[in-house]
Amino acid sequence: MFSWVSKDARRKKEPELFQTVSEGLRQLYAQKLLPLEEHYRFHEFHSPALEDADFDNKPMVLLVGQYSTGKTTFIRHLIEQDFPGMRIGPEPTTDSFIAVMHGPTEGVVPGNALVVDPRRPFRKLNAFGNAFLNRFMCAQLPNPVLDSISIIDTPGILSGEKQRISRGYDFAAVLEWFAERVDRIILLFDAHKLDISDEFSEVIKALKNHEDKIRVVLNKADQIETQQLMRVYGALMWSLGKIINTPEVVRVYIGSFWSHPLLIPDNRKLFEAEEQDLFKDIQSLPRNAALRKLNDLIKRARLAKVHAYIISSLKKEMPNVFGKESKKKELVNNLGEIYQKIEREHQISPGDFPNLRKMQELLQTQDFSKFQALKPKLLDTVDDMLANDIARLMVMVRQEESLMPAQVVKGGAFDGTMNGPFGHGYGEGAGEGIDDVEWVVGKDKPTYDEIFYTLSPVNGKITGANAKKEMVKSKLPNTVLGKIWKLADVDRDGLLDDEEFALANHLIKVKLEGHELPADLPPHLVPPSKRRHE
Repeated sequence: MFSWVSKDARRKKEPELFQTVSEGLRQLYAQKLLPLEEHYRFHEFHSPALEDADFDNKPMVLLVGQYSTGKTTFIRHLIEQDFPGMRIGPEPTTDSFIAVMHGPTEGVVPGNALVVDPRRPFRKLNAFGNAFLNRFMCAQLPNPVLDSISIIDTPGILSGEKQRISRGYDFAAVLEWFAERVDRIILLFDAHKLDISDEFSEVIKALKNHEDKIRVVLNKADQIETQQLMRVYGALMWSLGKIINTPEVVRVYIGSFWSHPLLIPDNRKLFEAEEQDLFKDIQSLPRNAALRKLNDLIKRARLAKVHAYIISSLKKEMPNVFGKESKKKELVNNLGEIYQKIEREHQISPGDFPNLRKMQELLQTQDFSKFQALKPKLLDTVDDMLANDIARLMVMVRQEESLMPAQVVKGGAFDGTMNGPFGHGYGEGAGEGIDDVEWVVGKDKPTYDEIFYTLSPVNGKITGANAKKEMVKSKLPNTVLGKIWKLADVDRDGLLDDEEFALANHLIKVKLEGHELPADLPPHLVPPSKRRHE
């Protein structure tokens, strides 16, 4: 029997075993996806080849925004520490890409040195040349926040053609390179100036296909009144809707992300809640890092497959001897029709195809005669990776998450709202009275007692049916009232005494005021007669 048949069969029966998700991704990429990319010159059209550092690096957060929107101040707020190369001012101050990363000592690594370091995920940035590398550096410092994540500060986006040309490198292309590799993209806007310049619009469009990573921050919101803030928020959503063409509404966090007193403190509670939500989102990045890398590899594999079909189709249409240049022009002009043909033949979603105009520009400089014909074996290998190997890695992701302790970003501003009485919601809602000596429900108990004694208590207790008649007057849905009943029936006897009834009414009040109910009854809400005195 043929030896290659038995080997192939054996390989399918015994899939490769990986120790970790990142190791599995690295091996799958090198063995199954990279050969397809190299064969069809994927790296010349879309994205450089991935390296080991891309699979092992910490989660990265990319900050993007027009000048003076508070990007550098936002980083300073998060890490609660100055970093090397930091400059803050109302004018365009940050003129470089600064990767703020963890290091044993404080210092700066210039761009040219950074792109030759195999431990950093920046080696492929050397393709953007010295004009960019002279404007790129790594600020490293020992900081607990940077133990878990790295943050990329970017130059403020300006308006007008002059500024775009004077950069000397393709700003949007650099941001697109980072967007592929980071875990979160934060777009910052100043509540005072919402005009989205041409360059900013171009940048946001360059982030297409990464909408799942984008979060929007409306910064400096404490400097305008509530009525103005509502109008500014509406205007921002309208502007973004025109640029980010997705049916989903992008998530916008409103606040003042620095450590100075609020100028207009009217919306303090809103800013606290928004900051807490944004912090939770950033803190979840280490836990979801493996899943993000897996997701990005799947996106890359789908694009590489489509690219292979495009290149092989162009190769197939080219004449062998005469008329190559005229045929090339014809094919580039009719690329949209080729897209449609591939879409029909291979049942590929239109969303998987690269940008038509950009692809046409790239093809202008290519020699079509050097393109490769379709090689089904390479595509089958990638299909097998997507169908089988990725599914096994998904299981491993969940296993790794369950085995690891809760991985969250710690230190800096993240600790400021977690300790003591200044945690979000402390002393509010179900937490009201947490530090009081007296039972907090006691102050309203006389009012609740008057209602209690109209509900025909027997042996000092009322039945569920009688309690229901009163509780449904709150107009809360049965699912909420059922939870309140479960929390209030402390002794689990299916009846409520006067203290338990007062507690039920207190929890109804908490819910009607817009607060969430606790999963379990906090110790300070347990009625005095039900507390165990040890």
